Amino acid sequence: MQLNLSPNIADPDGFYEYLVDSQREMGDEAANRMNARLILILANHVGDARVLREAIRLAATSGGRPD
Repeated sequence: MQLNLSPNIADPDGFYEYLVDSQREMGDEAANRMNARLILILANHVGDARVLREAIRLAATSGGRPD
């Protein structure tokens, strides 16, 4: 498996709106816990440690944008 950096969400604005709305009533700590749980759920879905390490490296070094 290779990290997919091409647009891959049918409705990215709708997804972002849903994510923001899901945290609207939460404080920062609760939203951070939810984000951590979401990351772990999605990481489990991906399941490929090499892809996950590459995603972490990319997020840590470039804010999620390919170099």
